[in-house]
Amino acid sequence: MSNSNPPKEGDFAHWIDEKSQALKFELGEKFPVPPTELHSPSVHVETGEQKLEEVLLEHEEPTQEFLEELAALEDAPPLSDEELARQALEAGGADSDTSTPE
Repeated sequence: MSNSNPPKEGDFAHWIDEKSQALKFELGEKFPVPPTELHSPSVHVETGEQKLEEVLLEHEEPTQEFLEELAALEDAPPLSDEELARQALEAGGADSDTSTPE
């Protein structure tokens, strides 16, 4: 028996996309990827300290420790230009070489 209503162009590709997304979701729940496998330069590996990006971008609930640290930073006096220059000279930059500050 043949179908007299052939599918419109792109319907099959759309159906395949829907099925692949559903399969990715199902497999992701069955086989979660450890955080170390997801590591990239822009995303840190899980640590004990909560990061600002986690609270703002990943909608994590801020911990009490995080809120206390944030309050302490807000209450701290601003750094002088001399202190900022000193810290810049001490920091080695990406290569950790203190003789070539960045």
